[in-house]
Amino acid sequence: MEIVYNVDEYIDDLMALYKNEWWTNKRSKEEVIKMLQNSTFVFGIVENNELVAFSRVLSDKVYKAFIFDVIVRSDCRNIGLAKILMENILNHEELKNVKTFELYCKEEMIGFYEKFGFEKVEDLVLLKR
Repeated sequence: MEIVYNVDEYIDDLMALYKNEWWTNKRSKEEVIKMLQNSTFVFGIVENNELVAFSRVLSDKVYKAFIFDVIVRSDCRNIGLAKILMENILNHEELKNVKTFELYCKEEMIGFYEKFGFEKVEDLVLLKR
């Protein structure tokens, strides 16, 4: 297993990960390439020369960091890869002193993220356009 911070050579693997998830399955390869270029940080886990887990972060490196697309290939789940991704994000040299990390997740994932100090914020309203 190897942690990578650039997934350009694994773009087809990333597209395969995205095609299997409800929140990413309509993304085009062209859009994903542009997204990667404009993400502050990219984190991947590679096994046997294949990308099996991925996440990305947008951040000002001081006050806020937003974690997006925490995703693990379906046949590699429940073996700790998402935990490894999160630990690498939260302990990254340029992110470890950021004051606030935020992310979106489904209700059933709250317990997982609480293990990293995240808590559900009841009084916020999500606005979307």
